Amino acid sequence: MFVEIITPDKEIFKGNASLVQLPGIDGLFTILENHGAMIAGLQKGKIRIVSEGETSYFDIQGGVVEVIKNKVQILAE
Repeated sequence: MFVEIITPDKEIFKGNASLVQLPGIDGLFTILENHGAMIAGLQKGKIRIVSEGETSYFDIQGGVVEVIKNKVQILAE
């Protein structure tokens, strides 16, 4: 699936991933390939992205995620 992480200042990640784990308002949740469409609020925490066997982490202060047709767009602070 295609993933973008965008902050007010810049784009910090853009690429394909097999797993995205996010700090949702009600706790951690994971998005995998072919996930259903959704929009969710995010709280302060770490985003975990697994891409081609490599794991990356990004600290955020909050934000919103939108998932539509294998595209995950994260607007983060």
